[in-house]
Amino acid sequence: MTEWWRGGVIYQVYPRSFQDSNGDGVGDLPGIIDRLDHIASLGVDCIWLSPITQSPQDDMGYDVSDYREVDRLFGSLQDFDSLLDQAHARGLKVIMDQVVSHTSDRHPWFEESRLSRTNARADWYVWADPLPDGSPPNNWPAVFGGRAWEWNPTRGQYYLHNFLASQPDLNFHNAEVQEAVLDVMRFWLERGIDGFRLDTVNYYFHDSKLRSNPPNKLKNEHLPYAVNPYDMQEHLFSKSRPENLDFLRRVRALLNEFPGATSVGEVGDSHKSVQLMAQYTSGGDTLHLCYGFDFLGDEFTAAHFRSRIEQFFEIGPDGWPCWSFSNHDVPRHVTRWAPHSRSAAALARQSAALVLALRGSVCLYQGEELGLPETDLLFEELTDPRGIRFWPEDKGRDGCRTPMPWDAGEAPNGFTSGTPWLPVKYPQSALNVADQNADAGSTLAFYRTILAWRKTHPMLALGDIAFFDLAEPILAFRRSTDAGAMLCVFNLSADDHAIAVTGLPPGTRLEPVSAGAVLHATKLQLGANGYAFIALPSASAAAFADLA
Repeated sequence: MTEWWRGGVIYQVYPRSFQDSNGDGVGDLPGIIDRLDHIASLGVDCIWLSPITQSPQDDMGYDVSDYREVDRLFGSLQDFDSLLDQAHARGLKVIMDQVVSHTSDRHPWFEESRLSRTNARADWYVWADPLPDGSPPNNWPAVFGGRAWEWNPTRGQYYLHNFLASQPDLNFHNAEVQEAVLDVMRFWLERGIDGFRLDTVNYYFHDSKLRSNPPNKLKNEHLPYAVNPYDMQEHLFSKSRPENLDFLRRVRALLNEFPGATSVGEVGDSHKSVQLMAQYTSGGDTLHLCYGFDFLGDEFTAAHFRSRIEQFFEIGPDGWPCWSFSNHDVPRHVTRWAPHSRSAAALARQSAALVLALRGSVCLYQGEELGLPETDLLFEELTDPRGIRFWPEDKGRDGCRTPMPWDAGEAPNGFTSGTPWLPVKYPQSALNVADQNADAGSTLAFYRTILAWRKTHPMLALGDIAFFDLAEPILAFRRSTDAGAMLCVFNLSADDHAIAVTGLPPGTRLEPVSAGAVLHATKLQLGANGYAFIALPSASAAAFADLA
């Protein structure tokens, strides 16, 4: 029996912004329960919950102060249990964020560690002596700006924080830390969770010698500076260390004790994202799935999509990727890729068709099914520490985190009876769920249609992938199994294009989910952001060529 996650579709819920049940302006677990029917109606397989554990919320829950408790902002452990039960009753798996590369500085582990160099948890975090001149031990920067080292006068040492100073990094070189982290995971698995999305999974280990990172030569060849100095280094020693693999094997061994439990790792490394994704999922003894940021940026070309997918399966032919175009960390793709389209709705639907046709699993971000664009926020509306620090060149992550618009009418469209923590503005309000539910031609209706259609064509979830050599902006590939094949063709531009087709059986037609495409006997015409699916009885029945 094929594992559910292999080729499965995961729906990411950002709890703060999904549904508020108590009028405080922040989404919560009871709110998610109230909207489970919407998620189930899409036809996805699994829900991923962004952080719900106890936290001071300095980084919106990615700074955990108690791993075994639900933050009161979101509800209670009993609410969590109810969510699991009701999701499972609808055939939905549930995975949750585990943020274990670092904790909050208000976690009891750190509060003890910072007191002395000799206490029981003195070595649970990454501490280092200053250099003779008092400066930090090396040149490592923090992702959110500034140096990655914060001075602690009590110990007379610096501690490492790859993100905010209030997010100290755990020391995974300490076996006790590994055991403590695994115990946390076991707590949630025994409670019935179906697995984890592992935040910053390549940040667990640091170089034990604390060597300084070299400059990012590729970046520096093009820019004398970067908006964020973090991008000016190649992070050879501060993350993505080889020791990570042994710990990931321990995670997999734990998950194997709970049949069906699944891991999805987030790889953040601009230099070798695909390489690490393949490495972390190969061999069947590490992670089940990994995703990186390769398709979460501005690049929207056939060569880019093809190169990353081919590279992944060349490095790890038995590994398994999870592809996504949007999430809580990046601007929404309908906005990022707008220069390549005439219509936001057409781009939203083409994007859905493309990600659901790739070899691998898929993660959809809440609101993606509505075609939501990025929200344009004022500086005074920001809450994200990254956006506040790097404004206006980098506006941060709040624009993709604004609340879901549920009801017709005025903002906040049924998200809350109070004042939402981030505003719902007109471009998002106009794409609300209620109006789209009433429109058979809406983006939401299309998502339901194509997800249901995909389930009737197993080659799209599990089949091999082979690309055709076509010029930009045409991306074409064949997905195939022994039972049949599907030709998938995408015009990644706002211009009309046509390509020649050879070897199609007589009477071949486009699949009904195709859009902006017309198939003649030997020619396929594609309009702006048009795409075509052509089902065939065998993997070698047809080929494409550039139209002369």
